[in-house]
Amino acid sequence: MKFSEMTQDSWAELQLYLDTCLIPYTALSGEQSPVEVTEALERLRDFLDMVEIPFKGRIMTYPAFHYANSELSMTLNSLSAQLKSSGFKYVVIMSSDGHLNEVDIPSADLVLRRSVLTHEVGEEGIARFVGEKIRELWKK
Repeated sequence: MKFSEMTQDSWAELQLYLDTCLIPYTALSGEQSPVEVTEALERLRDFLDMVEIPFKGRIMTYPAFHYANSELSMTLNSLSAQLKSSGFKYVVIMSSDGHLNEVDIPSADLVLRRSVLTHEVGEEGIARFVGEKIRELWKK
């Protein structure tokens, strides 16, 4: 579920079940052409679908970070901590093209990078791997 689908009344009712916040990260530099930006957003959308669709009742997708900068990890870490203090139990960051180091974002519970997963489990294994990681997260 996306943040924009929520009303004040429905949030009060569903907050108990929506315990995981998903933060998308596009990793744009500003040097990409409009076509390249569109392709990056489509890759991120497809990657997010691996979590948003099968786990729809438990995940709330927040607005994306689009542009990379030198303080991004610190910003994402602070945001993750704030989201947890506002009521989310888990925070997951997903990027199709970004080079995030999860050690630098200790407040996030899971950092998923499609570019890394492609090398680790292959393109065909990514959806299954991501699903397993989300389920493992919820067992903690």
